[in-house]
Amino acid sequence: MPVKDWLPAAVRIAAIDRKLKSGEVLFRLGDKTAGLCEVISGRVRLVRVDRTGHEIVLHVAGPGETLAEASLFSPAYHCDAIASTNAMVRIYPKAAMLGTFRKDADAAQAFTATLARQVMNLRTRIEQRNIRSARERVRHFLGAGAGADGRTVELRSTLKETAAELGLTHEAFYRTLAALERSGEIKRSQGKITLLRSKRV
Repeated sequence: MPVKDWLPAAVRIAAIDRKLKSGEVLFRLGDKTAGLCEVISGRVRLVRVDRTGHEIVLHVAGPGETLAEASLFSPAYHCDAIASTNAMVRIYPKAAMLGTFRKDADAAQAFTATLARQVMNLRTRIEQRNIRSARERVRHFLGAGAGADGRTVELRSTLKETAAELGLTHEAFYRTLAALERSGEIKRSQGKITLLRSKRV
């Protein structure tokens, strides 16, 4: 459910919009938390950097999605947030959000439902990461991400970002998609992938 559908008008009015250029940082690991962030346009990725300097993508949020929800209950951010494209992010003040949850049971329930959906998505991603074969991992991703027709997967992120979320190099992801297309399992087009049939090879 979109934030605007359950958040009181007083909190929406208090929100601050921030424009980001591609590559610009919204916040860094350890920064003091400001509030709940909603992506209005563009894409923002949550990342951690390992000891070798490699960026590990935790999540990519697109329009209508929130990010860093746990920061409402923490004094500091647990990761970096970086714009993957030019983006607009709306920040709802932390104190106002927590005050709303104390007073408005419906708003608290809606927020809880959002968190529950994210837990489900996280479990799916963990399941995918545990699949060792790149081909089977991509098949799992496509099957879990198919829309209501059971065949169409809308890509919210670039292929490179999707590969990072799957824990694959972008080269391995591209090769796997190409192999699945050659075998007749999928058809690729701008912004989406269509599942054609199941053919295990």
